[in-house]
Amino acid sequence: MTDVFKLGFIGGGLNSAVGTTHFIASQMDGLFKVEAGCFSRDPEINRQTAERWGISPERNYASFSDLLDQETGSLDAIVILTPTPDHFEPVTQALKKGYAVICEKSLTSTISDAINIQEVQKAHNGFLAVTYNYTGYPMLRELKYQIDNNQLGMIQQIHIEMPQEGYSRLNRDGNPMVPQQWRLRDDDLPTLSLDLGGHVHSIIDFISGEKPQQLVAFQSSLGCFSQVVDNSLCIARYSNDLTCNIWFSKSALGYRNGLRIRVFGEKGSAEWHQMEPEFLISHDNRGHKMILDRASVEVGVSHLPRYNRFKSGHPAGFLEAFGNLYCDIADSLRVFKKTGTQKTREYVFETQHALEGLIMFKAMTHSSKIQNWVPVKTSEQ
Repeated sequence: MTDVFKLGFIGGGLNSAVGTTHFIASQMDGLFKVEAGCFSRDPEINRQTAERWGISPERNYASFSDLLDQETGSLDAIVILTPTPDHFEPVTQALKKGYAVICEKSLTSTISDAINIQEVQKAHNGFLAVTYNYTGYPMLRELKYQIDNNQLGMIQQIHIEMPQEGYSRLNRDGNPMVPQQWRLRDDDLPTLSLDLGGHVHSIIDFISGEKPQQLVAFQSSLGCFSQVVDNSLCIARYSNDLTCNIWFSKSALGYRNGLRIRVFGEKGSAEWHQMEPEFLISHDNRGHKMILDRASVEVGVSHLPRYNRFKSGHPAGFLEAFGNLYCDIADSLRVFKKTGTQKTREYVFETQHALEGLIMFKAMTHSSKIQNWVPVKTSEQ
């Protein structure tokens, strides 16, 4: 029988954007159980969340420090679901106290904080996984399988976009739809890069395994909130002569979440849309077109039982993708608890990956300012 890992949540209350998603996804396959938390700084939201989720009052804490102090030895991992600018303290404190950490992306909002987290993790031989949920979609994993098995040949181009409309949309009263306040402040890096760019960076890394070498970018503010960047365009040269065309935006009217990936190789191409997640469309160099889903006999991984909680024709969507990610983290955490070492796993994103994304975003910001190509360095200088 597989052990059930016991979780404590920091953040993720009923009024958060991601809390309920993590609560459901983590427990979807019986691998984790949420048993404690400090879900919100607001005492009433904290209490309501614990009550809704069946957390006993004595394990619902007023501060994350109390949670970490009182639950030592009782929990297997801490899940960090606070706003990105507030990740650093709970992540580092949890690692220092010996907890395994699962952190919502982005890991941090600055490169220096990410480097400090990496140093704390190494000093305490800690476990840390960062969640980039789109990589959990079965057909995106099928695309990775195709690339890994050379079905498309040498990959030459990736065109990836993630347009959304939230910063340009009006509400029912004709006023701008106001996001969470922390999203309306740009510091060293645009919050747009941390929010959407993190997904784009992780997907390119996930499906190709290549690293950015040089880029040119343009950032702008086109929506209702001129104090922040809400539109970003980038052309990046990656290792192995891979060229990537990147666009992510929150001022693209008409797109709720237009995440789309197009991959072009020597022998064929493939395309996946997040809004139609069940289908992977591919073309070969002889003019054939194929539409794959989880039931297709040609697929290599998406037919596996772990991606088919219910049969094909009943879409596996956003929550299931998150659930797949938690399955992967459970596998990685199980190995860590047996060996004391966090080994690199195919589907689990670790501290170095998060740091590399932040370094890329800094290069994009610098390129936009100087209006020129810039190198992407593998470490902060």
